[in-house]
Amino acid sequence: MRIISGLLKKQRFSPPKGFPSRPTTDFAKEGLFNVLENELYLEHLDILDLFAGTGNISFEFASREAGRITSVDKNFKCTRFIKSFAAEHGIGGAITVVKADVLKFVSKHQQTYDLIFADPPFQHQLHHELIDGIFANNLLKKEGVFILEHGKHDDFSTHKNFTRQKKYGQVVFSFFE
Repeated sequence: MRIISGLLKKQRFSPPKGFPSRPTTDFAKEGLFNVLENELYLEHLDILDLFAGTGNISFEFASREAGRITSVDKNFKCTRFIKSFAAEHGIGGAITVVKADVLKFVSKHQQTYDLIFADPPFQHQLHHELIDGIFANNLLKKEGVFILEHGKHDDFSTHKNFTRQKKYGQVVFSFFE
């Protein structure tokens, strides 16, 4: 894995062996960030990265000096790796790491965000719970965007907040507002 742009451009990183996460591919991540940079001014955003795993997406936002990032994952190995990498590479001030079950976090959290990114395990029912939880608990700011990463066999286009999707190989990003 590598960071594509910004302060840490070309920085490669690898989580330890046996890491419990499936990271977003560099190809898909590069496509996603091309879309985001053409549509949003990334600086000063409040960003929530759910199911943060390796921290891949959080690191990319921090490298691009996108604002304040909250990375949430329930696995201790994941949160420890994110904290360690962020501190080692001078982006720890931009990233707050929270060890929590994402669905519980979403149901109890009070803050709102400009951008929410989620890369949950590819389980259809979990996706619906997550989407509904984010909107039921008003976690998005009025002009905010929620991006869900999922497999190509899932379709969320009938959800009332769905706006579009982008496909990159086997990975699909569905956008909600």
